[in-house]
Amino acid sequence: MRILTIAAASLLAFATLPAYAEDKVDQAAVEAVYKDMFRNAKDVWAQRVVQDETQKVCSQYRNDLPQAEFNKVLAREKANVKMPADGNVMGDWKAGEKLAQSGFGGRFNDKPGTINGGNCYACHQLTKQEVSYGTLGPSLLEYGKVRNFDPKEAAATYAKIYNPQSVLPCSNMPRFGHHQFLSEQQIKDVVALLFAKDSPVNK
Repeated sequence: MRILTIAAASLLAFATLPAYAEDKVDQAAVEAVYKDMFRNAKDVWAQRVVQDETQKVCSQYRNDLPQAEFNKVLAREKANVKMPADGNVMGDWKAGEKLAQSGFGGRFNDKPGTINGGNCYACHQLTKQEVSYGTLGPSLLEYGKVRNFDPKEAAATYAKIYNPQSVLPCSNMPRFGHHQFLSEQQIKDVVALLFAKDSPVNK
């Protein structure tokens, strides 16, 4: 994920530089330079630098979508959310805490079979005990408590983790489920971390 973040930042930098001159971007030139940066990458990595329809429109409007485009992205991404077939969105909060702490997976140097982590603490505060956390995303302290441990809120949270753009188009948060970076069970475990009454998040 760290590699992908750096790559995304590089693309954004290329896309925004011309704005100082004439507020126009030669998208074809940007994509050509960007792809050339990964010319020696294996096929699986080469595919990751190709933007999907939502990423393209967010880049085009620099994450400030006109209402019509906002509505299109919202509808498209909501349709991509796959809720658990068993209707249960809660897993094991202890497994969710391990997942939230793990930044492994999705990197060039990860060994085959490495289990992807959510790296949640890179952007969020989740527990009072953890002093090392990022602030790109909001604090999630007492997340379930302030939502009265409502099952409907838990289901909405599952959907947001699965695909944040189904809630907020052009969100900075990765689409963990949509891109199959996290499994259904892993997302359930993170939801449990946020909603279980005995989770450290809600203490």
